[in-house]
Amino acid sequence: MPALAQESIVFGVHSKTAPLEWRNNGVDQGFNIELIDRIGQLMDKRILVRRKSFQQLVKDVHNPDSDIDVIAVVSPVNLDRKLSQSDPIYATHAKAYTLQGKALINSWADLIGKRVAIKKGAFVDVYLSGYPQQFERIDVDLYETGFQRLINNEVDVVIAESFVARRLLPLYPSVRSSSDALIYGAFNFVCNGKKSALMDQINDALRQLKLSGEYDKLVNKWFGTGREKVDLTSTQQRMFWLAILISIISAMGMIYTGFISVSLHKRKKALDAELMQRRRVEAEISALSKQFQSVLDGMPHGVTIVNQAMQRLWSNDNNIHLLVSPEFRYIDNHPFQLKSAVLDTLSDQHSLTADMVYQQQYWQLQIHPIAHDQVVVLLEESTEQHRLRHANEEASRLASLGELSAGIAHEINNPTGLIVHAIALFSAAMKDLTPAAQHYIKVNPFWQIAGLEPVKAMDELAQSCDTINEGAQRISRIVNDLKRYALPHLASENTAVSLNEVVQVALRLTANQTKTHEVIIELNSPTPMVMGDAQQLHQVLINLIQNACHACPSHTGRLYIQTHLTAQHAKISISDNGCGMDSATLKRITEPFFTTRRTEGGTGLGLSVCSRIIKAHNAEMQIHSSQGKGTQINLIFPLFQ
Repeated sequence: MPALAQESIVFGVHSKTAPLEWRNNGVDQGFNIELIDRIGQLMDKRILVRRKSFQQLVKDVHNPDSDIDVIAVVSPVNLDRKLSQSDPIYATHAKAYTLQGKALINSWADLIGKRVAIKKGAFVDVYLSGYPQQFERIDVDLYETGFQRLINNEVDVVIAESFVARRLLPLYPSVRSSSDALIYGAFNFVCNGKKSALMDQINDALRQLKLSGEYDKLVNKWFGTGREKVDLTSTQQRMFWLAILISIISAMGMIYTGFISVSLHKRKKALDAELMQRRRVEAEISALSKQFQSVLDGMPHGVTIVNQAMQRLWSNDNNIHLLVSPEFRYIDNHPFQLKSAVLDTLSDQHSLTADMVYQQQYWQLQIHPIAHDQVVVLLEESTEQHRLRHANEEASRLASLGELSAGIAHEINNPTGLIVHAIALFSAAMKDLTPAAQHYIKVNPFWQIAGLEPVKAMDELAQSCDTINEGAQRISRIVNDLKRYALPHLASENTAVSLNEVVQVALRLTANQTKTHEVIIELNSPTPMVMGDAQQLHQVLINLIQNACHACPSHTGRLYIQTHLTAQHAKISISDNGCGMDSATLKRITEPFFTTRRTEGGTGLGLSVCSRIIKAHNAEMQIHSSQGKGTQINLIFPLFQ
């Protein structure tokens, strides 16, 4: 028995929904079951299917001693479960369901104040844990329980996963789909965290199936366009064939018996039964076809099939308008003609892949021949990828600029050093010449220096020497700060850093931006010390000071910069009286490429880089802002011991 357990993977199943997982004639079948069985063959392990309730499976997969190794669940596309999980298996979505006659649900805002049924532990529940909503949540154990409570007027809306809802809707005719997809999800295999090695093997096998094309064959088998999967039970199949057999017997009885009227009556009954069966099957096929069409329509990418005569054979209608828009052009600004592109693809029988631009968006266009006179046209937005490439190029340019700045700083340091040295000589000479000047005044009372009385001229010269020396020292400090800022980052060179010095360096490098604002500085004594990279912390504070200056009005803006020290933490606080941010902006402020200053040249990378640097220092960045009331940002560091 122990040897058998080592060579087996127990796959937990709870679903009754075709084509994913269900049982027909006592045989477990479906896409997930066939996929995990093929993965087991590649891993040289036997797959054992075990059916339990959904709640029990979720409990088992969190228990390292459970007899369940792997289950298939849905996770929101933008959230990961805390369990060890595989690559995405197949897409799905959840949407709202209400009673017939109720208003449609167009967005989450339409759910405010309503009683909404949520299945506990399902992917809708996982998604909402990160996105609190303003409705009354009613937890249920099954989506079917939610539908029952909907009929009993105990809830107003049920948010259910689409594959399950397809099975339930025929059982609850008073319930209808009342929204487009609210949440997109993906099926994944998950297992307990202690079995992460097993999940690594499953992922390797899954990727091997994808690379070999077997995964695509399975998807086409169970979900492919033009193939509808109807869950016919064994009883229905036997009744169908029995009806055909009765029909044949009735026809033979009509020929070989003299009881023509009885035979006709039996034949009529058989034909009626067969007609009812056909109508029921056709209705199920039509409903399933519409549901699959809704899944294809819900895909964010455009898919269109056209023939040589430019007739559109099928399309999910996503972004189809781009193909005929004169603003849809190649990235080098050459015009795009769909007809010529299709004809060239069919003529060469080679796929076309091109980067396109439409207004301020970037797209990838693919045209693939699928027959001698048909092509499939795929459209996928690539704006973020384009911006990322642009950001990489910008980072390279900035690196070059840093090297150039370091070189210029070196060149400035040389004449600055000469100035400091010369001024020191002039100051010493002035002290020595002062007695001689006083003596000469007695000899020649009318003697002047540069048109001034000798005493006043000597004072002016001394003051000028001090002013030149102070200016040269300031140039030297700024150049040294610039050289340190331009140094390449070495993660292994973390040292003890003074937060007071970080503030002072950042203020010197942003003096040009802060000169039109009132800046109030409160530095803690003794200075808070942290372990980190001074160059990177300079970069963070410079970025935050510049952002505060942009947010504040000129000449009336105020910036407060403070350092604090507690028993366990050191803190820098930057606050301003600027325009502030609304809650929607505040949620996305650290996302790469998100900026409210796009038209003014903002890239949206500043706070994203700052957030990454702060996390690398095991620190925390807290942002508090109200629109029209200003912003406060706290950088909280673990104290250097």
